[in-house]
Amino acid sequence: MHKVVFDTETTGFDPKQNKLVEIGAVELDENNQPTGQIFHVYINPKQKVSEEAVQVHGLTSDFLADKPTFAEIKDGFLKFIEGKELIAHNLPFALGFINHELGFELTNKMTDTLKLAKAAFPNMRCNLDALCERFDIDTSKRNVHGALLDAELLSQVYCKLIK
Repeated sequence: MHKVVFDTETTGFDPKQNKLVEIGAVELDENNQPTGQIFHVYINPKQKVSEEAVQVHGLTSDFLADKPTFAEIKDGFLKFIEGKELIAHNLPFALGFINHELGFELTNKMTDTLKLAKAAFPNMRCNLDALCERFDIDTSKRNVHGALLDAELLSQVYCKLIK
C-alpha cells in the first residue's frame, strides 16, 4: 500500500474557529521510498491570519488572498490520498482541520509519528526538530514551518522510526 506523509499549516489551533492555509504531502511506495509524487497547495482561509501564526509559518493574509479556497482544492487532495495510508506528526491536530474542512471524517488507514516517536523515545522531546536532530536529518532549508518541507522531513523521520 502506498502512503502519504503530510503536514498542514493553519491560522490557529482550533479547527472550529481557524482554517488551513497550506497542505504539503509526499507519496511513499510500499517500500517506503519516495515516488516523486507530491501534493502542495496554499489555501485562502477567507479569514485574517494571526501574527502568531505568521511567526510560525510566514504565510500572511496578503500572500494567501489570491490562493484557492479549500473547497477548490479538496477534490485534488482527496484523489491524491485515495486508498493510501496517511501519516502525520500529531495526526489528531492535522486531521481535525482536514475533517472539519471536508465536513466528514477520512477513513484511510492512519499512523501518527508522534505516537511512534514517544514510544521509541519515552521522556524525550519528540517534535519534528528534535527527531531530525536525533536521526541526523538535514534541516538547513527550514527557517519557518512549511507544510511541504515538513512532510519531506517527516517522511525521512518516519522511515527511521519504523526500522
